Amino acid sequence: MILRPSNPKRHSSHSPVSVAEPIITSSPSTRPSPSGTSDDDASLDVPFAVPFVHRLRTTTEIAGDDFPTLLKLVTHGSFGDAKVLVVAERPVADAASQVGTLATRLGESPGVNLVRDVVLVEGGEAVKNDSACVDQVLAEINAHDLDRRSYVIAIGGGAMLDAVGYAAAIAHRGIRLIRLPTTTLAQGDSGVGVKNAINYFGKKNWVGTFSVPWAVINDASLLETLPDRDFCSGFSESVKVSLLKSRAEFDWLCDHADQIRRREMPFATRAIATSCTLHLRHITEGGDPFEMLEARPLDFGHWSAHKLEPITDFEIRHGEAVAIGVAIDCFYSHLKLGFPIEDVRRVCECMHTLGLPLWHEALSPLDRLLDGLEEFRQHLGGRLTITMLRGVGESVDVHEIDTPAMAQAIEMLRSESERIAGQS
Repeated sequence: MILRPSNPKRHSSHSPVSVAEPIITSSPSTRPSPSGTSDDDASLDVPFAVPFVHRLRTTTEIAGDDFPTLLKLVTHGSFGDAKVLVVAERPVADAASQVGTLATRLGESPGVNLVRDVVLVEGGEAVKNDSACVDQVLAEINAHDLDRRSYVIAIGGGAMLDAVGYAAAIAHRGIRLIRLPTTTLAQGDSGVGVKNAINYFGKKNWVGTFSVPWAVINDASLLETLPDRDFCSGFSESVKVSLLKSRAEFDWLCDHADQIRRREMPFATRAIATSCTLHLRHITEGGDPFEMLEARPLDFGHWSAHKLEPITDFEIRHGEAVAIGVAIDCFYSHLKLGFPIEDVRRVCECMHTLGLPLWHEALSPLDRLLDGLEEFRQHLGGRLTITMLRGVGESVDVHEIDTPAMAQAIEMLRSESERIAGQS
């Protein structure tokens, strides 16, 4: 196959959203009326924009001194107290005292009607592999008569937030959702996103919605009980978005990867905050928040990552799969678009220093992995569109993948991962 770049200009996260002036176009046509006469008909195309507000808050101790930040987001109406349902990931609630404290303080707050004790759901990717969590949350929403002015406060990792967010989005066509992400991955990327989904037919995020959360609170204290593997996993998205958007941030991550892996929080929280901001700017200023166009630059490295997860029966973390996927596409970008090999190697070394894998045996055979390209195309709609790189901060959309070159890129990654591991 031949790779055909389309629109090689850089994707900018700072491009203003273009809102068209409402225009009514009429196209007279003549057709018989029931009486046998002819009358004119008009076709109307009326562009319109729907205003949204994306509320992001960053706190240090949301269950302590920063609790008023949450309370200010829960507004009650003239008709009575705001109904609130708190849903938490069970392992988070078991490990973090903040969950119980938050629920207690909400229940004691004027203007808030905490409808029941915290609803506990499972976490990890398994929570998205069936509809049990969604059904459970919908049942609670129904049982306590929550409506569009009510709130679901979801406390957990990205997968759990996806499932609970999907339930909140489809109940009454949308209940206000406040996300409190508890992983580095969710705080730096998916928590601030406008998507919710569960897996279906063995495919990642097959059933879902676009829905802007009422608010997102990134709280540092909620990361304290996160296992090291999950703590490190989230920073693959930081590397990804810096490659797309910022040479300076990419260089900073490479220079401070060791401190981040050692959980030195000033460095980790800075990386999370920058990643979150870059993602949020792309969503709110990039002109395509609901992915109606072909290009999805924030999914750089994700076509293979989304396939690796089900191939490994979700043994591999999403952030780990993204690390491998980003590395693959960097090598492919080098072969086909001239992305500098020294930057490819810096990407691999940075991921390794962050504690992320560069290889998994599920990468072979290649045919099985390449099935992910068609699934990715179907998920997006239209023709295949994959983001690649000419340079750091300079992305390119391609519509075909050169299979031999992709096989060579994966072999180059295997060799590089072995070289780096041998130096450790």
